[in-house]
Amino acid sequence: MEKLSVVLLNYNGQHHLENFLPSVTTHSRPYEVVVVDNGSTDDSVAYLEKNYPEVRLIKFEENHGFSGGYNKALTLLDSEYVVLLNTDVEVTPNWISPVLALLDSDEQIKAAQPKILDYKAKNRFEYAGASGGYIDDLGYPFCRGRIFQTIEEDLGQYDDVKEVFWASGSCLFVDRKTYLELGGLDVDFFAHMEEIDLCWRIWKSKGKIMVSPESRVYHVGGGTLDKSKPRKTFLNFRNGLSLLIKNEDMAKLVWKLPLRIILDWVALVKFSIESGPQHGFAIFRAHISTVLNFRKTLKKRGKSNNHSAIPRFKGWITWRYFAAGTKTYNKL
Repeated sequence: MEKLSVVLLNYNGQHHLENFLPSVTTHSRPYEVVVVDNGSTDDSVAYLEKNYPEVRLIKFEENHGFSGGYNKALTLLDSEYVVLLNTDVEVTPNWISPVLALLDSDEQIKAAQPKILDYKAKNRFEYAGASGGYIDDLGYPFCRGRIFQTIEEDLGQYDDVKEVFWASGSCLFVDRKTYLELGGLDVDFFAHMEEIDLCWRIWKSKGKIMVSPESRVYHVGGGTLDKSKPRKTFLNFRNGLSLLIKNEDMAKLVWKLPLRIILDWVALVKFSIESGPQHGFAIFRAHISTVLNFRKTLKKRGKSNNHSAIPRFKGWITWRYFAAGTKTYNKL
């Protein structure tokens, strides 16, 4: 059995492989590097076969999507741990050892992430992960280093090893057996927040999730969908509601879900004014989709009711950020 496999899911991403795979192969030794090609129609496969014969290549004939691609690929591996690594991530020397040591230190730790910084501004945190993620009482996600659109400079303020609610899917270390036992990433999410959903299920199954800032990587970000696209707005709001429906304590869901919907309608007005009516309509469509798929989403609720030990922010991050003006994690 391999100790760890670094797994990159690729779809028509030859340009990212050319730019970022060299750092992965150089700094991941002696661990296995796997590229899963998700039915690419560019020259990714030919490029890999010619230039990286040492990289294990798994080829799918069709695109199974982000969640489906990883779910299918991880059944073909035999590693104890895997790293789900985006193809637009630059890794650094010794990026694996601190996180792997942390995972090995406590059998309850089932997932972890490094510190994730912005590839284009390397002194700043990256939006999707920063130094570990949390959600508030209404299910809104944020990070140590990023709350909504405020992204902090990395001054070493979040360099402590710490329990977090969720670890970023751009560089997610996870126990492979746990991943598969919990059903992997939810394919119905398509993109955005699917790792938060998985992490919530890990916590409810009495696992732990950590951040190891001694390890750092640099992420380009925005590779799945541009933030200016209404499709991204739709997915963020729909998946945010799905998170609550699937995972929240039922006694709390009955009042949190209506309140969250009300706040979403406030956001609909704000998005319509600031980003255009197409973004407001995307939020409306997210709610319609949630209603149409409510029963299906509800059936995905697990049997575990282990909510007490989850490191969740007590309060409303929307109120603290927009009303109280708190823009950084260390002032919450």
